[in-house]
Amino acid sequence: MESLRPLTIEETYELSEAILMNDNKNISKELGDILLHIVFYAKIGKEQKNFDISDVMNLLCDKLIYRHPHVFGEKEVSGSQEVISNWENLKTKEKDGNKTILSGVPESLPSVVKAYRMQDKARAVGFDWDVKEDVWNKVKEELTEFESELRSTSDNNLERAEKEFGDLMFSLINAARLYKINPDSALEMTNMKFRKRFDFLEQRVKSQGRSLKEMTLAEMDVIWEEAKKVVG
Repeated sequence: MESLRPLTIEETYELSEAILMNDNKNISKELGDILLHIVFYAKIGKEQKNFDISDVMNLLCDKLIYRHPHVFGEKEVSGSQEVISNWENLKTKEKDGNKTILSGVPESLPSVVKAYRMQDKARAVGFDWDVKEDVWNKVKEELTEFESELRSTSDNNLERAEKEFGDLMFSLINAARLYKINPDSALEMTNMKFRKRFDFLEQRVKSQGRSLKEMTLAEMDVIWEEAKKVVG
């Protein structure tokens, strides 16, 4: 299974890219690839006499029924927030006494996703801003601390500045969460936008028989502004 793990991660990222591109053909293809991986894992589990695909499906069904008492039971809820709160409470009950609320967030998650998930877990138990606009004071505070650290830190010793930058990023991710923006998706869309514009810049320069290294920043900026109009 360990040898298959990195390939599964790669396939998941390919699915993520297809979703962001709104490419339905590739979404279908990548879902098939991930489904194939699930079948592989189940086959390996069966060969090792640990579990099979039926066990996987039964565990999933049991979990969904247990965590949705408002659907499969008689519990009444007032809205989506109570559904989420019940979900988190039931997940916590499933864990043994040594587990914590944040232990459900895998350490292997990418940093931005992990920060978002930890903040969301904390929110589910009431550890959150009462007024979402107040988060901007925290963002400004962290930005000020980061700038202050940069002014007093040499290029050879950026450890404290790095910590302050981490605090700044964490507060920005929190702001995104409060405003119902997925920070990972938002950043990836900006990555894609930058790639398209830079590719346009590179191709335009090549068509002129030149290379980017030969150009001044001012010359590149002219084409960059054109790229913003052409490719968005």
